[in-house]
Amino acid sequence: MTVITVNAPKGRLSQEQRRKLAETLTDAVLVPEVGQLAPAARIGFQVHFVEREPDMMAIGGRLLADAPQDLDVMVIDVTVMDADWRQEVRTEVIERALAAMADACGLTEPSPTWWVNFRVIDEGSWGSRGGVQSVLSLLDSGVFTEEKAKAIRAALDA
Repeated sequence: MTVITVNAPKGRLSQEQRRKLAETLTDAVLVPEVGQLAPAARIGFQVHFVEREPDMMAIGGRLLADAPQDLDVMVIDVTVMDADWRQEVRTEVIERALAAMADACGLTEPSPTWWVNFRVIDEGSWGSRGGVQSVLSLLDSGVFTEEKAKAIRAALDA
């Protein structure tokens, strides 16, 4: 289970861009997490788009409403269950998320003022379905590659 939250100035992303990002941001995390493109796993991902007024965001000590030029500021927060999140996997997720954002926004590269936070929720600290959930209970669902399932078990046993 994963939650991706995109915080952006009001009106920055159109409905078409959000529609595209709902899928591409999901897959940006899903593929490194389960080891393959598994559309059946998408149900375990939520993407939230939060729009903020320019006087509710700041960068460089200035509200966007007071900035001398339009600044393209966004924060993408990726929150995942504890699993195989070695640095190279986190790096892949962050790079894929930024690439998805750039593609949806029609840019050749991400803005330097788009930032990604990657957060791992400790095992035993994610709740759903009326109780505490574990990625371990999902490993036999058929969406994880055998290699990824083995890496997750090893990471959680460490």
